Amino acid sequence: MNGDDFLAEVTISGHPGSGTTTLVSILEKKYGWISINGGHIFRTAAKKKNINLVDFAELCLIDDKVDKELDDELISIIENINGPEIIESRLAGHWARKKEVQCKRIWLKVDEEIRAERVQKREGGDLSHVLFSIKQRVEKDEARFQKYYRISLNDMAPYSLVIDCNYSSPEEIAQKVIEHLKEV
Repeated sequence: MNGDDFLAEVTISGHPGSGTTTLVSILEKKYGWISINGGHIFRTAAKKKNINLVDFAELCLIDDKVDKELDDELISIIENINGPEIIESRLAGHWARKKEVQCKRIWLKVDEEIRAERVQKREGGDLSHVLFSIKQRVEKDEARFQKYYRISLNDMAPYSLVIDCNYSSPEEIAQKVIEHLKEV
C-alpha cells in the first residue's frame, strides 16, 4: 500500500441519537466520500433471514455466531482497500485500532437525555419510553460486546477524537472533525 491508498479515512461512532448519521452525511457531501453504516449491515442481515429487527437482535443475543458474522463483515469492509472512506458503527473505532488500520477514529459523546430527545424528535413516542429504550439498548450492547470481545463502549482509548456534542450544532461538530482529519 502506498501513501495514496487508504483503507478507511475515518470511523464515526457513538450511541443511538448521538448524531453519527448527520455527521456522516455532512462528510459525504464535503468530500464526495462513500460510507457504510453498521446498522445497515444489521438490517440487511435481518431481512435476509426474513425476521424483524427486534427478533434479529434477540437472535444475536442468543447465538453469538450471528453477531460475530456481522462484525467480521464490518471488519472486512474496514480493511478493504477499495472500501468506503467512512465507517459508521459503534465498534468501528475499536476494530480499526485492533486491526491497526491507519485512520481517524471519532466518538460522538452525548448525554442519554439529549439522545433520547433527538430520537423522540426523529421517531416520535413518549420521551420516558424512548429514554428507557436507549438505556436498555446500550446496556444490552455493552453486555454483548464485553461477553464476545471484552470491549467496553466506555473505553475511549481507541479514538483519536472524542467530541462532547451535547450543545454543539451538526456544523460545529463537523468542523471539529474536518480539522482533525487535516492533522497528520
